Amino acid sequence: MDLGQLRYFTKIVEHRSFTKAAHDCSVSQPALSQQISKLEKELGQPLFERQGRSIRLTPAGQLLHLQADKILQLADDAKKQITDDGETGRICLSAIPTVAPYLLPIILKSAGALFPKANFVISEDTTDDLLKRCSNGDVDVGIVALPAAAKYLTIEPLFEEELLLALSPENSLCKKKTLVSSDLQEEPFILLRDTHCLVDTIESFCNSKNFQPLTASRIEQLTTIQLLISLDHGISFIPQMASAIDLNGKIVYRSIAEDPPTRTIAICFNPYRYQSKLLGKFISAVTELCSGNFSPRQQIFSRIDSAEATVKGVHQRPKTAPKVK
Repeated sequence: MDLGQLRYFTKIVEHRSFTKAAHDCSVSQPALSQQISKLEKELGQPLFERQGRSIRLTPAGQLLHLQADKILQLADDAKKQITDDGETGRICLSAIPTVAPYLLPIILKSAGALFPKANFVISEDTTDDLLKRCSNGDVDVGIVALPAAAKYLTIEPLFEEELLLALSPENSLCKKKTLVSSDLQEEPFILLRDTHCLVDTIESFCNSKNFQPLTASRIEQLTTIQLLISLDHGISFIPQMASAIDLNGKIVYRSIAEDPPTRTIAICFNPYRYQSKLLGKFISAVTELCSGNFSPRQQIFSRIDSAEATVKGVHQRPKTAPKVK
């Protein structure tokens, strides 16, 4: 029995599928099945009962599963401790989809300068999946929005940001100098699907103001919501960091006058797993980066202005080199 076989085995258990496990492990399904067959032959017993497309663990598989995660964790921790120099190593960083496109580039730019020898593996996950992956060690650090809770995880707030009302310039609400929650009760909302925690935040705010948002559409990505709003298809609350990236400049972002909706962005990690020197430094660096009056929106604007200035400078350069006198 080798560690590779155990990793394949645990992935099959996690996904309840050979096909999904093979995809997750970046191997072909026949190769994965061959390794599991070798493992079963070595142990002298089948590990899975295959019934059509569904699979389940045999008694032997259940016993192995109880020990496999512990064995893999011990092996991973031993390797990290032996090679831990505080500078090199891999950090698996994940964030929820309504944070990842806006905050991760800022974190990675800062981390790249502080830890040039580190290797960062990036992913996006919904809150539930991210917390699960962080608990079992597939993710070292997660960026989520509160409320979020999971066993064995430390979850610490980083910063708070306002949710801005996004609407088309053609919407009659744009004519009002001050917007209050009661102005929104008859407006069609464009919301993300229920798997996104941002939906809960928006609905909780509306419910606290004694109305239920009239949902016109359920969308998978914030950028699609912004596009539909620009076409005057409805309104929505957009995280302040996302308002900095407006694809066509045809959206008006406004604050609600009384008690505007907000969300708190937090960092999570598993303190019960071995924490390398590099990982500890990285968590401290992210916490420090997001302290004080940190604003992802302002950071994004700064990056955009810098990029535009660079492009403008390139366009203004002479097409031919000046003659030397």
